Amino acid sequence: MHAFDVLGDPVRRRILELLAGGEMTSGAVCAVIQDEFGISQPAVSQHLKVLRESGFATVRPDGTRRLYSVNAGPLQDVDEWLGRFRRFWAPHLDALGTELARGKRRRRLDEERRRAEDEDQRSDQ
Repeated sequence: MHAFDVLGDPVRRRILELLAGGEMTSGAVCAVIQDEFGISQPAVSQHLKVLRESGFATVRPDGTRRLYSVNAGPLQDVDEWLGRFRRFWAPHLDALGTELARGKRRRRLDEERRRAEDEDQRSDQ
């Protein structure tokens, strides 16, 4: 299965988001996914199986539990493929970062000015 076929499903993307936070038991993954998507435990297990078989997730036994985690390899492949397209959005994100920094600096300077004015008013009294 192609990486984008795997990632094209919102349930599998959500499972990967959960696993990005750290290793989780299959039961914990099922509980969240069942709550958010309203699907059965066997359906969640099928999604975990697809992630496992496509290499996006790994599983290791821990006693009676099965612990799932993200396997970064396929995600790196996706990142490399997306690299060809970064030039379309990277400059825009850089510009956004610059504007956010300007706004933050402006707010900090305004706050410093207000504090200085307040101190001047208190000292005049």
